[in-house]
This record gives sequence, structure tokens and C-alpha cells, in this order.
Amino acid sequence: QVQVAESGGGSVQAGGSLRLSCAASGITDRWHCVGWFRQAPGKAREGVARLFPVNGNTLYADSVKGRFTISQDHEKSTVYLQMNSLKPEDTAMYYCTAGKICDLGRSGGFGTWGQGTQVTVSS
Repeated sequence: QVQVAESGGGSVQAGGSLRLSCAASGITDRWHCVGWFRQAPGKAREGVARLFPVNGNTLYADSVKGRFTISQDHEKSTVYLQMNSLKPEDTAMYYCTAGKICDLGRSGGFGTWGQGTQVTVSS
């Protein structure tokens, strides 16, 4: 059974950095990916980045390209989201997720979700 649990959120000033961690267990096939979504109050859930553990293939939303990096540590079964040059508009609850339909535009394709971790960026 695939399980994910995220950690590492917090508060930071604009221009700062944070790293989120997602402990992902139970992924044993090449079809699963691990992704990060975010949701700000009053807004729809937005796909941020996703990675395939089997080969490290990554994809990013245009809004975070060049600022965020998704990576993995195989030994620790952990996926990271390094967030640099943070902006106030990055403020949201960030969720780690895993699934087989790895389209960042379709949160419904991801079947396993963490509880979320809050990221707040002040100006």
C-alpha cells in the first residue's frame, strides 16, 4: 500500500528558501509518480511538480519553473521539493501525493495524499 507523509513547511520572507520532504513508501512499480500540489485559501488545488522514482523524470508547473526543484533520495524513500526565490503567491498548503495518472492538471489522478504542510511567504 502506497503511503506518503510530508514535512518541512514553515514561514519565510519573500526571496527565501524552504525544503519540503515527502516520505513515500510502498512504491514498487515504474508507473507510480510522486508529486506536490498546493492549495491556497479560496483557490483550486494546483499541481506544482512530479517525479517518477524509477527514472527520476520530472515535470514542473510553469509558475515554479526555475525556482523549485523536485528530487529524491532512494535510500531514504524520500522525495524533496526545494523551493527557492519564494514569493508571497507561493503561500499555500502543500500536499505530497502519489499516483499512476501523473498529470499535474488532474489532481484526481493521484490516489494517495498526505495531510499537507503549510508554507507562508511574507512580503
